[in-house]
Amino acid sequence: MLMRQPLDVVIVGAGVVGAACAYYTSRSGLSVAVVDRGPVAGGTTGAGEGNLLVSDKIPGPELELALLSASLWRQLSEELSSDIEYEIKGGLVVAASEESLTTLSMTAAAQRGAGVEAYHVTSDRLRDAEPHLAPHLAGGVHYPQDAQVQPALAAAQLLREAGRCGARLYPGEGVLGILRDRDGAVCGVSTARSELRAPVVINAAGTWGGDLAAMAGVDLPVLPRRGFVLVTEPLPRLIRHKVYAAEYVSDVSSGSAALQTSPVVEGTPSGPVLIGASRERVGFDRTLSVPAIARLAAQAAALFPVLADVRVMRAYHGFRPYLPDHLPAIGPDPRVPGLFHACGHEGAGIGLAPATGLLIADVIAGRQPVLDLGPFAPDRFDTTCHVT
Repeated sequence: MLMRQPLDVVIVGAGVVGAACAYYTSRSGLSVAVVDRGPVAGGTTGAGEGNLLVSDKIPGPELELALLSASLWRQLSEELSSDIEYEIKGGLVVAASEESLTTLSMTAAAQRGAGVEAYHVTSDRLRDAEPHLAPHLAGGVHYPQDAQVQPALAAAQLLREAGRCGARLYPGEGVLGILRDRDGAVCGVSTARSELRAPVVINAAGTWGGDLAAMAGVDLPVLPRRGFVLVTEPLPRLIRHKVYAAEYVSDVSSGSAALQTSPVVEGTPSGPVLIGASRERVGFDRTLSVPAIARLAAQAAALFPVLADVRVMRAYHGFRPYLPDHLPAIGPDPRVPGLFHACGHEGAGIGLAPATGLLIADVIAGRQPVLDLGPFAPDRFDTTCHVT
């Protein structure tokens, strides 16, 4: 087996989170390799809509992470050499009933206290913002900070910039094991082709992050949560914002394994309208779910009647990396020296990637991270009792 030149950091995963980790660690002057069993953005990233949302997060650690990432995405949109289709389109969350509107308004008030821009939109003004919305909605909230990127482009550009700082990419090279030294500390990874030696390994394997953690002998309970997206035929720009029903927020935070759908509708620069969002825990079942697709289509048409006769050209799905408390695992794993985790972001990985990469890079470089990593501790699910 070929042993490659020693490195400072090996990152497992070439999705957008791994790419962001590569971008920030390489810019810190570290020698970095990124290894993935597939192509760049070949997993969850390539199946994402590119959401950069603050609107769907309640005050707490994830919202702090999202606000930091929102500012970093703005910087990246200017720093990256190629277009990543970054668009600050804003979000519009709508409520069908007065009860739903009351809950939405309370959430928005709490978010404003945490630094989110959120503006109430009365029922009679909703169609000023979105002319094709269904009538008789109770009201909504406008979130101007919500934005969008093309996720595969973003991952590719982050890796390209990391490459300019010396980072090396090894696509199509799956990790077979985590190398450990005599003291149990990480010293690299093994693949079918070679060994990549480094004192730091970052687990950015997304939905497969639990499997990679197990290679190092630790438990990280990442589970796949399947979601479908519908893509319509190209249309004139009918929808101005990312528009979704207020129930989406509760669906995101739910721990249910059952099928849940709530309409999320948005236009794209190239014309097609994207329709989500569904959630269900069915393992890695790739079967096309007719009930999920039918419910998404019906809910989207109810929200935007203009879509009722529009053709859906295709549907695709991805697996969101779900952790039980809906927070990602970010930072060093105290159970295995040298092992870092950057996974478990569920459906928010694209939005949270830059902050995750920056925080990881800061810790590795010995800098004080700008956010407290305690809530994201990778060992927080470990119930093992240690006797001293």
